[in-house]
Amino acid sequence: MTETASPHTPAYGAVDLETCDREPIHVPGAVQPHGLLLAVDRQTTRTVMVSANVEAMLGVPLDDALDRPLADLIGEAAATAIQQHEELAPAREPLTLLLPPHSTGLLAEGTVDVGVHLSGDRLVVELEPLARARVLPMSYRSARSAMGRLASSTTVDELTAQLAVEVREITGFDRVMVYRFDQHWNGEVVAEERRADLNPFLGLHYPATDIPAQARRLYTVNWTRLIADISYTPVPLHPVLDPSTGAPLDLSHSTLRSVSPIHVEYLTNMGVTASMSVSLLVDDQLWGLVACHHYSGPHRPSQDARAAAEFLGQVASQMVAERERSDQREAALSAQSTLSRMTARLSAVGGDPLDGLVNDPDLLRLMEAGGVAMCHDGELHTAGHVPSPDVVRRIARLLRPSGDVVASDHLARLDPALAQESSTAAGALCIGAGPDSWLLWLRPELEQVVDWGGDPTNKEIAAQEGPGVRLSPRKSFEKWQQVVRGHSATWESWQADAATGLQTHVNGLMMQRSREQIAVAESLQRSILREQLPEVDGIDVVARYHPASTLQLGGDWWDAVEQADGRVAFVVGDVAGHGVDAVGAMTQIRTAMRAYLFAGDDPGTCLDRLDRLMSGLIDERVATALIALVDAPRRRVELVSAGHPLPLLFDGTSSHDVPVTARPLLGLGEGRAQPTAVEVPPGSTLVLFSDGLVERRKIDMVEASEILRRAGGTGPGADLGAWVDSLVDAVPGERDDDTTVVAIRFG
Repeated sequence: MTETASPHTPAYGAVDLETCDREPIHVPGAVQPHGLLLAVDRQTTRTVMVSANVEAMLGVPLDDALDRPLADLIGEAAATAIQQHEELAPAREPLTLLLPPHSTGLLAEGTVDVGVHLSGDRLVVELEPLARARVLPMSYRSARSAMGRLASSTTVDELTAQLAVEVREITGFDRVMVYRFDQHWNGEVVAEERRADLNPFLGLHYPATDIPAQARRLYTVNWTRLIADISYTPVPLHPVLDPSTGAPLDLSHSTLRSVSPIHVEYLTNMGVTASMSVSLLVDDQLWGLVACHHYSGPHRPSQDARAAAEFLGQVASQMVAERERSDQREAALSAQSTLSRMTARLSAVGGDPLDGLVNDPDLLRLMEAGGVAMCHDGELHTAGHVPSPDVVRRIARLLRPSGDVVASDHLARLDPALAQESSTAAGALCIGAGPDSWLLWLRPELEQVVDWGGDPTNKEIAAQEGPGVRLSPRKSFEKWQQVVRGHSATWESWQADAATGLQTHVNGLMMQRSREQIAVAESLQRSILREQLPEVDGIDVVARYHPASTLQLGGDWWDAVEQADGRVAFVVGDVAGHGVDAVGAMTQIRTAMRAYLFAGDDPGTCLDRLDRLMSGLIDERVATALIALVDAPRRRVELVSAGHPLPLLFDGTSSHDVPVTARPLLGLGEGRAQPTAVEVPPGSTLVLFSDGLVERRKIDMVEASEILRRAGGTGPGADLGAWVDSLVDAVPGERDDDTTVVAIRFG
């Protein structure tokens, strides 16, 4: 059914495989011989271009026909009627005129069908002899009757079947088909009305290459095209180029426009002697065609018949849009009903809503999917039939979810290696908020046995034969069967809407549960952080805890545990990570540390025991800790560290790090702590802190530590609390981690 530019027209050379998809078929430079074309200057009404058959049609020599008033060629009355028609009548409405007896041409002294349209600044007038097989203009009653029969259909299939009947009745073609495009521009004959002795074409498919993109574009601007006689010889325009613009005349809206001999040969191989097509547009997009074929010689329906067929095509297009929208609404309502049941169940689940989601019985049914995979914070959960986890993650990366829905019905096109996974994952729909949080529905391959009208790979075969090979239409239109593999069923727009609705609800539940968990964790965190400091003779103590500015939950803690011998153990610790899990781990570690200290263990033993506890019972958590066992009367401190930042000592004259031999991080299950004893001068202040005090974006920690030491000077003044607060705010920038500071001033 292809239509490309003619290599026999003056404007173009030969068509080959390399150029047929790019031919400007709207400017062929020629018309079909059953009519006459006159291009007229709108201002002067004088002819600018004429078709070369003007002498045969009007008895006026070709050269004499140029630069003549339109009235000189067709008579004053007809010229006036055409001008008035162009100004007042609806676009493309047919016109019938009687020409005066002033010539010997085929159109002289006869009634003619006239088509009028604009092409740039030219008024294009097309004249055809009145068709012999003439129907009466479609009256209000006949139009209402035909529309009623179309409207009585309840499905798209019924509508297209009735449309084929109506168009054949109006136009008299031997076969009328309704041809529908899929999303890849392959076509299928979905309805047919034919002469009884003809072989059926119903159900046949035609590949997208049969109708190039530029032909599809023309079908959206010109609803009707006719080839009255397949064996016609094109009639060139004279001159070929518009004298004023130097460009060929745009014949997009022409009813006489010459078509490609490729298309003619294509139809000839099918035994067709005349053809016509009517476009079907839905939402301004080409939905399909009404294709009319004749097999018993030339066939030229009248302008009235063609206009009636075009009118029914326009009416049917609106009805198709309404039927499809209705089907979409029904499917969307059904999906919303399923979604409502799912969200009600998820809201009622007491545990993690993600667990409830992946196990919900309607999750697969909602998307008509065979499998589903959900990833949250890198953890994968699946249900139904899915490929291996590595393949699932690869598919998710291909679709790149970023909050919007992304879908494909042919994953192997994105990654040929996925062709071997088509039994479970030929297509996918993915929605998510990032690379580690997404929901992916999978569909298996939908095997389709397609009855092609000829070998659909014909064009690919020609391409393999090398450059310069002329693309010929298929010689045989025997049914060509092919199993189309690697495609899933197409994802519908309402399914994307349902996926978005589900994600919104789950995100709401997750946020609600997160708020609840955060509230509990914050309460727990507040409950274990001491509000009162021990009163110890010989020292002043100030402690501060500040949550991060962006994360309210962290793993920092501090504690002070009085020993039986009068010494006090001050502890600062930091569990890696943030959020509820970090707070939970911190609570266990702090409680265990307090228990070990109360039991009388020395600080080094406490850290070693805590390391074994974490490596055995608290999975995949590490922490740092610093213990300062203070003997206030003797101004002596025993320090033990597990990977923690070094404490600072402000001695009244300078500030410096206190070197402490650190054991490895807690949670690794290896290493032993070694204590470091420090004699503290009178008036000195020892500062223990977590790394949140010196960690800032875009500031090196060494530089941050130097800023901290400069801010502390030689030590605090009278107000220890204000001095500690100045240290907390010393390093500029936003804190990404929580911060703990314990300052011990010796008298």
